[in-house]
Amino acid sequence: MSQSGELERVKSRIRALCEKTVSNGCTEAEAMAAAEMVGRLLDRYALSMAEVDLRAARCVTREVPLTGRQRRPIDACVPSIARFCDCRVWLSREGGAQAAGAYVFFGFEPDTALAAYLFALIARAMAGEREGFRRSQGTLSGVRLRQAGTSFEHGMASRIAERLDALLGEREAARAAAWAKPAAASGGALVVLKHDMVAEAFRERAIRLVSAGRTLRARHDLAYRQGRAAGERVNLNRPLGADPPVRLR
Repeated sequence: MSQSGELERVKSRIRALCEKTVSNGCTEAEAMAAAEMVGRLLDRYALSMAEVDLRAARCVTREVPLTGRQRRPIDACVPSIARFCDCRVWLSREGGAQAAGAYVFFGFEPDTALAAYLFALIARAMAGEREGFRRSQGTLSGVRLRQAGTSFEHGMASRIAERLDALLGEREAARAAAWAKPAAASGGALVVLKHDMVAEAFRERAIRLVSAGRTLRARHDLAYRQGRAAGERVNLNRPLGADPPVRLR
């Protein structure tokens, strides 16, 4: 099989694996196994690409629809998801300020697919942990319970974002060490080229990013700390092709 045919096969498999989600009928274990395989294939895809293949690729957008106009705690994870997946991201409200809108991830196709998958994975984990937290708060009700729940989610989102950033640092360090070897030196140049291409394609779209402002400050310190502990429990393993895989700490 030619190199271009092999790369297309890898991309097709990545797309198929990204459809293996709980919402599509898979078990949690099956969904996580699919996410881990996506990680391995993305590294294989990057290592297999030659400069000519990379320059022939095109950046794409992938939208993650939102369900409401108000900001949500998971929004704090979005910049870290984009960095981790080598994407740019912005909030689109094509229907105007009153529209729910969508997050738009911009980058190469496998990277945007992983970004959308991670967002869905984190959103599902946060929803499940939030319900468990609410059920455990027998002494709170009404406004106080809602405020505590929001603080819990902010804490969870902050910890997940930190873990994604930490894993990105580990991945870059591992790649830098691998690129130090003469046989793999071209891999570093390709990744730099990839980042430059995404940045240039983004500039061509003339999208102006603005700050979304700060999220609501946590009002319940205990709930916030409990949320951070819940964020530590979320399985965000993303192997780098090594054995054993690198894990978030």
